[in-house]
Amino acid sequence: MIDHTGIARQLEECWLTRKQVAPFTESGGLGELADAYRIQAEWARLRLTAGDTITGRKIGITSRAAQEQLGVEEPDFGNLWASRRVPVEANRAVVSTDWFIQPRIEAEFAFLLGSPLPPGQVTGADVLAATEAVAPSFEIVDSRIEDWRIAIQDTVADNASFGAYVVADWDSALDPAGLETQAMTILQNGEEVAEGKGGAALGHPANAVAWLANTLREFGTELAAGDTVLSGSIAGMIPVQRGDEFRLLISGGEVLAASFS
Repeated sequence: MIDHTGIARQLEECWLTRKQVAPFTESGGLGELADAYRIQAEWARLRLTAGDTITGRKIGITSRAAQEQLGVEEPDFGNLWASRRVPVEANRAVVSTDWFIQPRIEAEFAFLLGSPLPPGQVTGADVLAATEAVAPSFEIVDSRIEDWRIAIQDTVADNASFGAYVVADWDSALDPAGLETQAMTILQNGEEVAEGKGGAALGHPANAVAWLANTLREFGTELAAGDTVLSGSIAGMIPVQRGDEFRLLISGGEVLAASFS
């Protein structure tokens, strides 16, 4: 029998102490995805008890390449924690590497929901209608699992490998309906290291948010007005080290920058 609460406590300890654990698929008998999401929920309860709050959700494994790597046919999701939303001033942020174990960074489009989603099967069009604003964002992913040696069950239990997130100003001029063709470029210390378009996230980032809404309903949970949703990476994960500076460009202009101290 899986010790859901015990594994959640291990993850909370790793979160607080920056320690790693062996994959639970190897050491804890974790085999079913349903058990992994139950562990994630147990860890969320521990975080809430510790005084943290959920500010929204994150979607992962949205690209076909990532799904094939982990042997799955759909994305996963996790919680965004208020304690790990990095403050932004003039679309620039400073991120402490002291938070992380083995961080990597991704570029994504963030959605701010302005109204609840309709009943029934949610579509990308429903998401666009409920969206108050979108913005470029960085997600810093991190793994409590040793050396990123993860199966899908490990990363789901580990809150979808969440580390922290940085969102640019919501009053950006981005058109939510046209995000599938919108390209973003990541520069690391002045050198281009990744580029991708919004369509990498299930054809359109709004489709990814719709997938999330429908999946959460299977767990008895709803996205709500005011939630932030990170819609999935549009390019590969880039390893982060102290001293790195990352800049996110759209149409050649900088829209967000994050330096790691």
